[in-house]
Amino acid sequence: MKNKLSDLNNHLFAQMERLSDESLTAEQIEHEVKRSAALVSVADQISGNAELSLKAAKLYADHGDKVLKHLPQIGGPSE
Repeated sequence: MKNKLSDLNNHLFAQMERLSDESLTAEQIEHEVKRSAALVSVADQISGNAELSLKAAKLYADHGDKVLKHLPQIGGPSE
């Protein structure tokens, strides 16, 4: 699966639209609220991961190869 942050954005807006559906019953709203909480929890983790990747990229851009040994390897063998 190849998801992007733009996909996350789309999911969040779709959930917001479901929450604002005025035809929902109280039970359906409760279900959507629980679903929203789960979605937000996952979205927070994804956002944190993206922020960490951005910080690592900034370190590399600012300091070059000398910081690589201090950064975890992602997708490859670890040292």
